[in-house]
Amino acid sequence: MVRKVRHADLRAVGEVRRELQQLLSRWAAPGSGELAEVATLLTSELVTNALVHTEGGAVVTARVGDRLRVEVRDLAPGRPEPRAASTEGTSGRGLMLVRSLADAWGIRPEGFGKCVWFELGGGPA
Repeated sequence: MVRKVRHADLRAVGEVRRELQQLLSRWAAPGSGELAEVATLLTSELVTNALVHTEGGAVVTARVGDRLRVEVRDLAPGRPEPRAASTEGTSGRGLMLVRSLADAWGIRPEGFGKCVWFELGGGPA
């Protein structure tokens, strides 16, 4: 699955979730039902972060094999850092969720921007 999303188009988050769920419905990995729920949550968080905190939109890629790998690329410089959310705030939980629920995750530079990715299934990478 490859999906381009436009800057600040938060409707795209739901569309990406649906496309990911369609992809995962055909994936026969052990425990794929629970993995699909976690994957949908983590993908929603990363796409929302890219659309809210960067300019220029993003590209979402999901691949399945022995594991699921989801990547969200954007054109913003800088490295996002997990931060503690305040009790009153509505943000600050995305990367904390990715860090705690993904089997593996990371951030890598990509030309003018970065790629934030995670993997699920098959245990730690």
